[in-house]
Amino acid sequence: MCNLNHQLEIKKRRTFAIISHPDAGKTTVTEKMLLLGKVLRTSGTVKARGSGKYAKSDWMKIEKDRGISITTSVMQFQYKNILVNLLDTPGHQDFSEDTYRILTAVDCCLLVIDAAKGIEERTKKLMDVSRLHNTPIITFVNKLDRDSLEPIEILDQIEKELKLSCVPITWPISCGRNFKGVINLDKKLIYFYNKFNKSNVLKTNCDYSDKNVLKKYISSDLHLQIYEELKLISNIYLDFNKKDFLRSIITPIFFGSALTNFGIDHILKSLIKWAPPPIYRSTNTRKVQPAEKHFTGFVFKIQANMDLKHHDRMAFIRIVSGKYTKGIKLRHVRIKKNIIVSDAFYFIAGDRFSIETAYPGDIIGIHNHGTIKIGDSFTEGEEINFIGIPSFAPEIFRRIFLKNPLQQKQLKKGLMQLSEEGAIQVFYPLHNNHLILGAIGILQFDVVIQRLKIEYKIDAIYEKVNIKFARWITSDNKKSIDIFSNKNQSYLALDNFNNLTYLAPNKANLNIMISRYIDINFNKVREQ
Repeated sequence: MCNLNHQLEIKKRRTFAIISHPDAGKTTVTEKMLLLGKVLRTSGTVKARGSGKYAKSDWMKIEKDRGISITTSVMQFQYKNILVNLLDTPGHQDFSEDTYRILTAVDCCLLVIDAAKGIEERTKKLMDVSRLHNTPIITFVNKLDRDSLEPIEILDQIEKELKLSCVPITWPISCGRNFKGVINLDKKLIYFYNKFNKSNVLKTNCDYSDKNVLKKYISSDLHLQIYEELKLISNIYLDFNKKDFLRSIITPIFFGSALTNFGIDHILKSLIKWAPPPIYRSTNTRKVQPAEKHFTGFVFKIQANMDLKHHDRMAFIRIVSGKYTKGIKLRHVRIKKNIIVSDAFYFIAGDRFSIETAYPGDIIGIHNHGTIKIGDSFTEGEEINFIGIPSFAPEIFRRIFLKNPLQQKQLKKGLMQLSEEGAIQVFYPLHNNHLILGAIGILQFDVVIQRLKIEYKIDAIYEKVNIKFARWITSDNKKSIDIFSNKNQSYLALDNFNNLTYLAPNKANLNIMISRYIDINFNKVREQ
């Protein structure tokens, strides 16, 4: 096991992701956290177009043009002597697969909910994913400075639809124009809201069980309502229990307004206090603990063209155990080769900084020259593979082709690099030279077209194609695969990693194939 200094480095790290339905304020929450971590100097930097400020969360041009998050930004900052690794996930539903992989790399999640809209469809899907890993969830109800649902109604939705028991830590004093602030139920302190200034904490005990005490600090038309609400929630909601939080049974609830930076400090303080330091990860043979001496890590994200001048590709590695040091010799397990890593980076959105050392929980980036895939494992020699990083079958398909046929070679290279990121998949039919793209959502095709143009100077367009389903083909019997391939070549393709794939024109066709070839596995999910 590792030495005392190594253990201290592990204990002071927190790695978490921010998840939400689109437009709930996730990127604004990220920005305010970076302000508190003294990474950003001025508010508005994250969303500013073409800004020369220090860091941006949505750094890609297409994100700035459309005002949405479609890639995952990785940011590291320090807050109250804790090193925070924050992953800001894609907000758009078409990029759910990238979000899934991000959740394999974090130890806790911050769920952001729009107070006016409550639980939305995307939120439920994200929770289903986080529940697969029993990831602890802290909840922030945002936009209290606007008219919103009743707080009790929001908590009721969380409990019924997300199957999480709520533990209110702060409680709002009205909302919209009447929003006065929040009461910390544990510390019995009132934080007054002022959209023009930082929140001011009342430096006195506020015994909210006494309506006369509330009346002293809250206007007469509100104090009775707040008194009744607080009396109700004290009877129906549990007290915070850290063990239940870490088991993802309960979620602590905070209220505030990210836009005016009210309540963000409450979340950050709770994250560094309650969120777990780096935890173990499972491999195909054993569990790897953070305190182990030797380096291990896995690739959960690849990003092409972070530097447009060099068309470089960066592989993001979550360190699971050991320590990264500059010049470390690592085993790339899948391809059974050893590499020397002389340049590793940490990130603040699109900006990168070279590092000398890194520890479990940290996210580092290394250059990918085309040999690294999502899901790859790196060790100091041990032949183990981290598991649980899947790829999902696409749901929408398009044929892509060039305006200038002479760019075919560049197109294939560009698509190969973009598909490595995992947002799109490329299929090469066995019986023709078409290029078929598969994705979870339609927006991903628009992103590919724009990125090909911006990053590779390639003009391409796409059209509908008669494909409804893709299934990866496997079998324990090679002869069965050969027979199946010979008889159904017109429906078969290879993906970008040479995996045999069946492209079905409709559900009936797929069902017939499944029933006819009982020795063949038609896989909807594939381990990376």
